[in-house]
Amino acid sequence: MTTQKLAVIGECMIELSQKGADLSRGFGGDTLNTAVYIARQVPETALQVHYVTALGTDSFSREMLQAWQQEKVKTDLIQRLENKLPGLYVIETDDTGERTFYYWRNDAAARYWLEGPQAESLCEHLAQFDYLYLSGISVAILNPASRTRLLALLRQCRANGGKVIFDNNYRPRLWQNREETQQVYRDVLACTDIAFLTLDDEDLLWGNQPVEQVVSRTQALGVTEIVIKRGAEACLVFSAEGTELEIPAVQLPKAKVVDTTAAGDSFSAGYLAVRLTGGDAAQAAQRGHLTASTVIQYRGAIIPREAMPQ
Repeated sequence: MTTQKLAVIGECMIELSQKGADLSRGFGGDTLNTAVYIARQVPETALQVHYVTALGTDSFSREMLQAWQQEKVKTDLIQRLENKLPGLYVIETDDTGERTFYYWRNDAAARYWLEGPQAESLCEHLAQFDYLYLSGISVAILNPASRTRLLALLRQCRANGGKVIFDNNYRPRLWQNREETQQVYRDVLACTDIAFLTLDDEDLLWGNQPVEQVVSRTQALGVTEIVIKRGAEACLVFSAEGTELEIPAVQLPKAKVVDTTAAGDSFSAGYLAVRLTGGDAAQAAQRGHLTASTVIQYRGAIIPREAMPQ
């Protein structure tokens, strides 16, 4: 069996998670969360998970690399930049499990991964991968020139037979305006094979529209597989053949929902862990729900390995 390669592109930050007087430190970021949860659910012989970002040469960056390596996420494509540091964010979680984020990331190393001395050779290597995964945040943190380089990489990967996977994570504060974001999203989606869409983010970016309109707009850009994530409700999967699946979520008592951090990231991971290793969309969606419903029963973005569902 040939081992496939998945590169997950994005930013990981130092995470401080606060509830009441308790404060814990870890590492997190939407794409890193997804990378870890995929790696935990697939054999390395079937799918290698690489993380692509830039870090500093500081002790926090070193700790990150060591933690990811222990998770069997490959770190050989991560650049270390002098005089740069990882970003930082704080999560405040209320009594219902909902959270508020505060960020310090304006000059984070990850913003410069396409400007480093290894960027050109790195892109040539990534263009040969089977899958590239990124999110709206992966794109938002880049300057316009780096976004252009990223789009060229996505197109080259697809031209070489690879597939691109995009999660629409939209954070308005990271963008100049909605019009700019809409154009960038169109450009990325035009290079995308599988799209994960959260309706709240779609509504923020495009205005409140029926699901059917969201799907038709995305399909018109060439996306062949669309997964609509709807939290505790059933997810929807639309294929190029016109089929539609509605897969119920795992229902939990409210008392078991501790922290919804990384719920969407872990759903995508569960889905891809099955989908990229030969499973069908229904099986993938079921695994996505199972993974997310487990993650939200624990604090922080990355739950203990022993808590993962079988």
